[in-house]
Amino acid sequence: MAESVRTGSANRTQRNDTQRRAAARHIIASLIDTLDAALSTDREALELAVMTLAAGGHLLLEDVPGIGKTTLARALAAAIQGDVSRIQFTPDMLPSDITGVSVFNQREQQFTFYKGPIFAQIVLADEINRANPKTQAALLEAMEEKRVTVDGTTYDLPRPFTVIATQNPIEMEGTYPLPEAQLDRFMCRISLGYPHPQAEARMLMAPSGRDPLAGMKPLCTTRDILAITDTAAHVHVAPAIASYAVALLAATRESPLTRLGASPRAGLALLAMSRVRALVHGQDAVYPGDVRAMAPAVLAHRIVFSDATVGAGALARQQELLERILRDVPAPRRA
Repeated sequence: MAESVRTGSANRTQRNDTQRRAAARHIIASLIDTLDAALSTDREALELAVMTLAAGGHLLLEDVPGIGKTTLARALAAAIQGDVSRIQFTPDMLPSDITGVSVFNQREQQFTFYKGPIFAQIVLADEINRANPKTQAALLEAMEEKRVTVDGTTYDLPRPFTVIATQNPIEMEGTYPLPEAQLDRFMCRISLGYPHPQAEARMLMAPSGRDPLAGMKPLCTTRDILAITDTAAHVHVAPAIASYAVALLAATRESPLTRLGASPRAGLALLAMSRVRALVHGQDAVYPGDVRAMAPAVLAHRIVFSDATVGAGALARQQELLERILRDVPAPRRA
């Protein structure tokens, strides 16, 4: 009798897990398809953007002006029914412009804290590298610990909390390179690139002044995103897969092509994205191909290469060097 009860309970748990994974895959696919229909952006970049959101990470969109970075960030925010704020970074911005400020209330004879735009579930940080380093540093605690400290008092940020940041290449006038500590807090960095000629022609033929997101409606809620993140977090990772991820990280640290390799935080991000990829592909566990596929988007921006990788073509050069490092790491045959 007891054995049959345990068996029935296990079967119900398995069915519930299957249903949750199916629901998560459906939402992720709907988000990707909707963004693909609305934007003239490479589908692979859209997939990475949605998967980063599903993994509960922060996303960095880097490319030249006019490519559609801000539009993609707005589209991701519009697809989720939650609190959204947009911060336009400028060289004269202060940290308090992001976190908020305490003002002395004469009537009550005490300080009152007024929350800044960082207190939102989706924060669009537009042209983040136009802000000075002191202001950029104001995001470090928020992105890592999901809280901010102002005048000695700590305030929790809402859940989920995701920063979708855009930045121009550092050779653009008036930009400040993001420090390694902040780059390491972005789960993925994506370069959109120029649209395909056919997609760009369709965009040019659209009525002037038309907002491509005008008809977009929320496809899910922030609660759905939290549920997807939790579901993905429970996708199985075998010891051999974890060891493979560690081997990839070690290769970036030991290679003569790098001055600074990927951090342990990068390993956590790599497996988080690999779990989401496995979930999207209907797998019950993470395979070596999932880890290898996610490595370029997760690791490239966290590594300081020995070779100069700034200026025109820097992103492509970083990807090329990373591929040279990772291709010699053998994948486990069984996991």
